[in-house]
Amino acid sequence: MEQEKAIVGFIGSGGIARSHAYSLNSLRYFYNDAPAILPSLVCSATARSRELFAERFGFAGSCDLDEFISDSEIDTVFILGPNKVHYEHLKAVCGMPAIRRIYLEKPVCSNQEEEKAIAALALQHSGIKIQVGFQYLFSSAVREALSFWKSGELGKPLHFDLKYYHGDYLNKDYRSKRLTRLTPAPDGGAMADLGSHAISLLIAFLGDNLHISGAIQAGSYEDVPEGSDLFSLISVYDKVSGAAGTLAASRISSGTGDSLSLELYAEKGALRYSSDRADYFEYYTGESDIWHRKVVGSNYKPVTSFPSGHVPAGWLRAMIHAHYVFLKENNSETVIPGIEHGLAVQRLVTQTAEHLGNFREFRIK
Repeated sequence: MEQEKAIVGFIGSGGIARSHAYSLNSLRYFYNDAPAILPSLVCSATARSRELFAERFGFAGSCDLDEFISDSEIDTVFILGPNKVHYEHLKAVCGMPAIRRIYLEKPVCSNQEEEKAIAALALQHSGIKIQVGFQYLFSSAVREALSFWKSGELGKPLHFDLKYYHGDYLNKDYRSKRLTRLTPAPDGGAMADLGSHAISLLIAFLGDNLHISGAIQAGSYEDVPEGSDLFSLISVYDKVSGAAGTLAASRISSGTGDSLSLELYAEKGALRYSSDRADYFEYYTGESDIWHRKVVGSNYKPVTSFPSGHVPAGWLRAMIHAHYVFLKENNSETVIPGIEHGLAVQRLVTQTAEHLGNFREFRIK
């Protein structure tokens, strides 16, 4: 049987586009039934940028938007440009001759008019599959936590607390390279860029009957528009359950790295998850009066042997870096495990076995 194929085009050639190119290229290693990926065209506003991206990541060519949307073979498009042009690009792509699937990065648009227009567009082109880039929903621990929450074991939700904290925007050089993300909300800002992931999670757990009753923001710099929130917090109320809580997004929280956390409190217990500990979630039940840790690892379906289901989240990324150091002969690492290191480890393993043997003899005496 001939393998299914996806003829892929990218609109956008920035950092997030690299992540998608990597993910597409990796599919073949994880899933035996994944379609063959045929990278076709890359489109972006800067000719040199799209040319370099196409060459580096194996696309057949690069072009401007007009040429891109007139292509008669591309059936899968990734919309990865700045937030303010997501709707414009989505509308254009929906008219492509062979289009079947569209992956739209979040947030989907920049204002209410575009929201309404996108709803109408989706209805008009109902045969096209559109998926939005909220990748946290696909992580093993979040999927398992959602399944447990939906079981109803913890009962009716009472209140919640979600945070997505990031610290790099404290650095002026970092901000200067991301001007498109510093536009005033809702086009840019912490809540649109980061908080949208937390909102996505909250909707997944509680449903889409959420109401925002208030919001505050903090942080200011001369090079950041006043309307662009560097830190923001919203008060949220669920009209169905009556649960209420807060959701905060920050680009200026020192020492946090890139951290998403969720806490849900219910009548019979509680649930919590943090991306800092991405291979498990925790839940508490009033009946047991203890917190339980549910270690998930790489629990994806369909089940494959690469990587095995018990490996912790992040394992593959570390392995890739190890290969980079090996191939590039990079000596900047604190420890590079050469043969001497391997032998030192083995000596300790041997000594451990000897001590265990001595203990077993002592135990039976």
